[in-house]
Amino acid sequence: MKAAVSAALLAGTASAFNDWTFPIHPEQDIYGPNGDNYPSAGPQANSTYEYVVVGSGPGGAPLAARLALAGHSVLVIDAGEDHGTDRQLEVPALHPYASEYNPSRWDYFVNHYANETQAIRDTKMTYVTPKGEYYVGTNPPEGSVRKGVLYPRAGTLGGCSQHNALVTVKPTRNDWNHIAAITGDDSWEADKMQAYFEKMESCNYLPNSIAGHGFGGWLQTRLTPVGLIAEDLKVASLVVAAATAMGKGLLGKLVHTVTGLLEILALDINNPGKNRDSLEQIYQIPLAMDENYSRSSPRTLLLDVARATNDDGSKKYKLDIALNTLVTKVNFDTTATTPKATGVDYLVGKSLYRADPRASTEDGGIPGSVYASREVIVSAGAFNTPQLLKLSGVGPKEELETHDIPVVKNLPGVGGNMQDRYEVGVVGKAPTPFALLEKCKFLNGTDPCYDQWTHGVGGTLKGGYTTNGIAFGFLHHSSQADKNDDQDLFLGGVPAFFNGYFPGYSVHATSDLSIWTWLTLKAHSRNNAGTVNITSANPRDTPQITFHSLGEGVGGEQDLQAVLEGMKYGIEAFEGLVPLDGAFDRVWPPPEVESDEDLKQFARDEHWGHHASCTAPIGADDDAMAVLDGKFRVRGVEGLRVVDASIFPKIPGMYIVAAIYMASEKAADVIIEAAKSS
Repeated sequence: MKAAVSAALLAGTASAFNDWTFPIHPEQDIYGPNGDNYPSAGPQANSTYEYVVVGSGPGGAPLAARLALAGHSVLVIDAGEDHGTDRQLEVPALHPYASEYNPSRWDYFVNHYANETQAIRDTKMTYVTPKGEYYVGTNPPEGSVRKGVLYPRAGTLGGCSQHNALVTVKPTRNDWNHIAAITGDDSWEADKMQAYFEKMESCNYLPNSIAGHGFGGWLQTRLTPVGLIAEDLKVASLVVAAATAMGKGLLGKLVHTVTGLLEILALDINNPGKNRDSLEQIYQIPLAMDENYSRSSPRTLLLDVARATNDDGSKKYKLDIALNTLVTKVNFDTTATTPKATGVDYLVGKSLYRADPRASTEDGGIPGSVYASREVIVSAGAFNTPQLLKLSGVGPKEELETHDIPVVKNLPGVGGNMQDRYEVGVVGKAPTPFALLEKCKFLNGTDPCYDQWTHGVGGTLKGGYTTNGIAFGFLHHSSQADKNDDQDLFLGGVPAFFNGYFPGYSVHATSDLSIWTWLTLKAHSRNNAGTVNITSANPRDTPQITFHSLGEGVGGEQDLQAVLEGMKYGIEAFEGLVPLDGAFDRVWPPPEVESDEDLKQFARDEHWGHHASCTAPIGADDDAMAVLDGKFRVRGVEGLRVVDASIFPKIPGMYIVAAIYMASEKAADVIIEAAKSS
């Protein structure tokens, strides 16, 4: 962030959100890449591939690479560019800045509630002011236009794997067994899906259970170097506070030593044990980082395959990547009884999709088409996949007809069933900064922490940027957990002011380095009432996204009670902390928010999420709202599949990306096998 912009922003208070303004187009320092980014170019018009994959994110990238490795010709199309070696995307600690990085950010503004009275209570609510700035808060200047609550996505090669928090936690056994049960397909059972986790992982941390891990896959996993935690007495005291609040009785441990911390944080959250999903334990959290403590993601796999050559220098695999290419429609041959996908239409141009803040209000782009001799695979994510299906005539008949879109297949479930986590932060402030981060400038001018990350040898010597900030977390059952024994709360800690997403949140989060947030994440939320509805037939326009949270959806009071219990653990952890290096005063929720009812209302107002999913779900043959069958095929048409976060009937696990990776690997096997028999 440019120093002038940062100075103006940081003049505000750390806990007041009713006067936060931020430029729509903030100035940023754009550094040269640290390696080779893939060049941007559109596809060769009217070309034919066996498979056309729309989207290069966690669903599309592994799948496309596996299809090419199996000898098939594949075209991957993405609306963004490649920025994978830019420092904002590479450095683990900079992941908040990655999500607000101008060259790759896609900003959706969503509705948590349809009820406007409730919606505008959210201090993250964003408006555009008459001066042309973003205003965040509850007292917008007169004449401001309400946008909604920021939901960051990534318009870049690799999709949201390029800006996520690198957390790699596999889903529960019940997540997979549920799909097996409703489809009658035992290949979805947890014991069989475990093989896909092992196939994709390259585990680089100990202790782990050895069994149940992969050591030769494309996704490298590591832990935050425990020495970094031991070096910072504030973090060490917070580990003890968390353990004590969770009833672990660890006050006597020498947690300021590496040995003491390893004794507490010795368990493997991705162990394959049958009781893994029912135990309540504190864990270090595996992160997707390579040997240089840079982001690891399926982008690397995709590029390795696309760039591979034979001994004579010729291209080894038939995998092409088209960037700055917005797919506008899936085309169908409708002459037979069952429509068959034949390819896609697209527009080539930079920043064509209007989630990109740089996009023009004018329509543009160079049109073209490509053809798929076997299948089109849509992997555009929980928002864009249902939008593209609807633009192509696949979706609820009434909605399509409203926008004069010819109906290819009436599928009422497209764009419904949307689910997410409920997350709330409890924030405390210490008298002095964390030693781990006190020299860090987050790329604002000369940054000693970035220099240390670049030149240090080994994890601890590379410093505080070798972590995403979530060094440890606790899995817990609330009183509202389902009887299936899965934990339903993830309680983690991060040295930042994290109260959700709003324009400039990354700057706000790191403006005071004496801040700690206890994060409550409600897993297996009950609400499936969210919707993604197109606002026009123009593929550049973003859809209307409404989550119908808590009381507007399903199981709101149960989920709210669970969130309350998670928040109270965070509050207790601050209050019971033994200050090895200063106590923490709670600043968010404000201390006057104290009773259970006040805390519940605070959660209604201030929650957020970032795992939107389930908008084109797999389901049973007799389920009218099921969009896909168990082989990822869109029902009622041929030659069209979906592979991304949209596919799940219920939101999986604590963090979603590992589940998407595993589903992508499975989809590759399914499609390769189908090709053999066709």
